[in-house]
Amino acid sequence: MSDESHPRDALPEYAERVLEVAELIPPGRVMTYGDVAEWLEEGGPRQVGRAMALYGGGVPWWRVVRSDGVLLPGHELRALDHYRAEGTPLKTASRAAEGHLPRLDMKRARWDGGERAEGHT
Repeated sequence: MSDESHPRDALPEYAERVLEVAELIPPGRVMTYGDVAEWLEEGGPRQVGRAMALYGGGVPWWRVVRSDGVLLPGHELRALDHYRAEGTPLKTASRAAEGHLPRLDMKRARWDGGERAEGHT
């Protein structure tokens, strides 16, 4: 995940669309990479992940996640701070997994996109 903000007019069109979806996700909710691709009706989870990794530093990147709820490797603690601040549902690590980070509670945290924004295709 690059922390750099890229000027929006310099982004590839697909990446711009991915970032627009990321910005629509309400605080405390998440969408998977596949959910974003499905919303856009284009690409797949890998393409969304690549767009987020290259260009997502200026949007709420922590709201676009893996479908298994595992926190983004290398960014776990930063993401966890955001999830706790926003009240995103988490599953605590089991006692057997002591020292492991919680996962997202995907059943409660996943956002289905609700009503699409007017003018969205």
